[in-house]
Amino acid sequence: MALDPKQATAAQRAASDINRVFRRVPRTGVIFVMGEARKLGFCYGHPDWANLGQGAPETGDIAGANPGLTSIELDEASREYGPVMGLPDLRAAVAELYNKRYRVGMASQYTAENVAISSGGRSGLTRLVAAMGSIHLGHMLPDYTAYEELLESFRAFVPVPILVHAEDRFRLAPRELRRNIVGMGLGALLFSNPCNPTGTVVRGAEMATWVDISRDAGCALIIDEFYGHYLYGEAARAYTSVSATSHVEDVNQDMVVVVDGLTKNWRYPGWRLSWTLGPKTVIERVASAGSFLDGGPPHPLQRAAIPLVDKARADTEARAIQATFGAKRDLMIKHITSEAIGMQLASPPEGAFYCFADLSKLPPPLNEGMSFFRRALEHKVICVPGEFFDVNPGHRRSHIPSRLRSWVRLSFGPNIDTVRLGMQRFEKMVAEAKTKG
Repeated sequence: MALDPKQATAAQRAASDINRVFRRVPRTGVIFVMGEARKLGFCYGHPDWANLGQGAPETGDIAGANPGLTSIELDEASREYGPVMGLPDLRAAVAELYNKRYRVGMASQYTAENVAISSGGRSGLTRLVAAMGSIHLGHMLPDYTAYEELLESFRAFVPVPILVHAEDRFRLAPRELRRNIVGMGLGALLFSNPCNPTGTVVRGAEMATWVDISRDAGCALIIDEFYGHYLYGEAARAYTSVSATSHVEDVNQDMVVVVDGLTKNWRYPGWRLSWTLGPKTVIERVASAGSFLDGGPPHPLQRAAIPLVDKARADTEARAIQATFGAKRDLMIKHITSEAIGMQLASPPEGAFYCFADLSKLPPPLNEGMSFFRRALEHKVICVPGEFFDVNPGHRRSHIPSRLRSWVRLSFGPNIDTVRLGMQRFEKMVAEAKTKG
């Protein structure tokens, strides 16, 4: 039924007022693709869909891993607010984990004062950027899609993109890192390691050099280490897990700040529990930001998390992840680079649980990320177009076509049957496109 003129005028006025007061906040890449899938009937647990889009690990029991927690004890104390910085016992347990894993024999050790607990990784990163001053903040391209809105929402700093290229296997050489920090006057650099979406890993002597460069240049390294357990090939043979904290000289002077949590490395994404680790003065400022942004993480979940961050338990989880996810990685690489599908990889992923694949050799229209994504939805497969990882806060580069428009991110986070189903449907998609061509 059509609105009468008075109702129409009132509706237009209300819409105008809303647009004046509240800005439109676009959905980040993964949220967008999941929303588009839901329009076509997707729901979590649907047996006929292959969700290779969302960055979530399988959460069930896997071979060699610790049994997952199935219950949490609640008492009267857990009903109270917890400290904004997090429970002292959990903060101390996180500090001990890093000391035992990465700082054995080193004079400078982390304590609870070097740790703040947050309600998930985005919350931890939001606290960090809210506490930043008027600096140039470097960020990698490509990198995690959610950084775009994060970097746009706080205007004290200026986001500066740093490009890494497929021909360099999406790696930034230390000399290029130094040139970018000095040439652009960067006060901080934000990046994921292992990288989402490319799977590159900065580790060992290379990471030591990065930390040295940051120290010499006075540039903070803000590192999203949520995939530190997900290592493959040579990286897995050399390390149980990776962290830049291995190369920090003084935990309260070196400006190395890491964010991690239970989401990926412990396979508890629904808990939304993370931590920020860094110099004591940085953690104090992060906590101050948390006091007005979110008020602190859930009290009972923090108490339940304390035994999870025990070193022996964490290392067991890491090795189980590498075995199970390594098999899924190998399966996906074998299929997507086969003649039947024909995607290309700049290099096999060393970490995380994604293949960032080049579609340029596929028959049209599958050689373009957004078209591939739309066609995949028709076959009940979810993926993420590569252009969403061309992080563009403020859309300052919107006049330039994305250099990642022929790429797509495919997740091998789900169980192996789901990965296999997705590969079968991709083969069918490509066969259909070749027939029509």
